[in-house]
Amino acid sequence: MRKIRTLPAFALVGLLTLASVHDGQAQEGPTNNEGTSSFATEAMMWNIDKPHTEINFSVKHFFTPVSGTFDAYEVEFMFDRGAPANSSVRVVIDVASVDTNNERRDNHLRSGDFFDAEKHPQMTFESTSVRQVSETQLIATGNLTIKGITQEVDLPINILGVKEIPEGPMREMLGGVTQVASFQAATTIDRREFEVGVANWAQTVIVGGDVEVSINLEANRK
Repeated sequence: MRKIRTLPAFALVGLLTLASVHDGQAQEGPTNNEGTSSFATEAMMWNIDKPHTEINFSVKHFFTPVSGTFDAYEVEFMFDRGAPANSSVRVVIDVASVDTNNERRDNHLRSGDFFDAEKHPQMTFESTSVRQVSETQLIATGNLTIKGITQEVDLPINILGVKEIPEGPMREMLGGVTQVASFQAATTIDRREFEVGVANWAQTVIVGGDVEVSINLEANRK
């Protein structure tokens, strides 16, 4: 049985994979002569709006939650508005960009005791499937690789809304953006399954094994 895990920063991005499936807060797109959306069979590239995106994690030090983020990442995201199964996402995260607002701790996380950023500079997520489970929730399944260890993970994605940007001042102000979509996800992974922080008893006892991941993500397309 596959264990359900999340993906830390990129989940991120799996989030993106289906924004437009939610019609509740969106206007209908253009239609063809048969009345179907002209986007229904089109795979489209979406862009992450990084200034309005947060990818956060939290892990306990004894009993106290300590939070952080990854600042450097790249995402390749395609989705088919009418057919979620045609969507895909690939995320690459620079582990050296970890930021917990404490330089000493961040350097320790980059070291061989945890992420070993010199030997394993990136962690990746690549989707293998996307499915819709309710009107506002999707599940992106894919391979998460950290420190050379790959696990299959399921990422629950909540769709907050999709908005069409009409022609006019607003679209001009946004640089030609025609659609904006927002997503949110929260789940947990076990860092020990990726051999992150398992070198000695102090790392496994003082630092919690479960890492809570929360993602607020905004994407757009032109």
